[in-house]
Amino acid sequence: MSTDSAIQPVAGDIVSVIEDLAPPVLAEQWDNCGLQVGSLQWPVKKVWIALDPLLEVVREAADQKVDLLVTHHPLLFKPLRSIDVETPVGKIVETALTGRMAIYSAHTNLDSASEGLNHILAGLIGLHDLVPMVPLDASEAGGQGGATAGMGRLGRLAQPLTLAELAHRIRIRFKLRAVKIVGEPESMVDRIAVCSGSGSSLLDAFLDSDAQVYLTGDLRYHDARRVEDDGRAMIDVGHFASEHIFIDPLVAHLRQAARHAGWSVDIEPCRIERDPFKWIE
Repeated sequence: MSTDSAIQPVAGDIVSVIEDLAPPVLAEQWDNCGLQVGSLQWPVKKVWIALDPLLEVVREAADQKVDLLVTHHPLLFKPLRSIDVETPVGKIVETALTGRMAIYSAHTNLDSASEGLNHILAGLIGLHDLVPMVPLDASEAGGQGGATAGMGRLGRLAQPLTLAELAHRIRIRFKLRAVKIVGEPESMVDRIAVCSGSGSSLLDAFLDSDAQVYLTGDLRYHDARRVEDDGRAMIDVGHFASEHIFIDPLVAHLRQAARHAGWSVDIEPCRIERDPFKWIE
């Protein structure tokens, strides 16, 4: 493709590809997916994909002349009464608008999408025969999302493993220093439930299923006790690790769409994000 024939997309063109993958109708009612700052009509030459719209991420993106920052977590959850540029959110808005950079969020709609974050999470540990842990309400979704859309995933391993072997596999594939487990390490498992991010909200769905292990993040002490009392197991990889995995697949998806459309746009993962939790020995 020659430079002369390349098409310059606007932010809305990129967003349309994302929303084909993760329709906004899949988002939870409390969520605030979509455009956070800027305009969908702004031209885009450079896109970054990140987990969080942190101030350091937005400042670095502005320094790198990014035109569209796509994040999983929204910048704005509640209506703002004012935009004070001395506050963290105000500084982010100011930085984005000064750099003429749009910020867009695909959050719980990406979690629930048929090939969204939970699908990626399940695939990373080798699950097959996937079904949603909480299926999509087709009437509420207006026919969008597909038969496999919904919160969380249930699936099977190709071969049974001990809980310890599964935890080791997950630690290696997620490139983690350690994972937390609940349950007997030598117990054999093959039916697994997964939920990206904070999994407490789907704990009842896990316990109502036939899954033996629940893989998620941000599990609480009393969640662990409930699972232990039920004779099940849990693996907690942390919130960051369970969601950061969406970035490279979304980059690849958008690059493929850009090539097909003939867009002149650079789409890159943000590489400066780090898990806020650290280990001290």
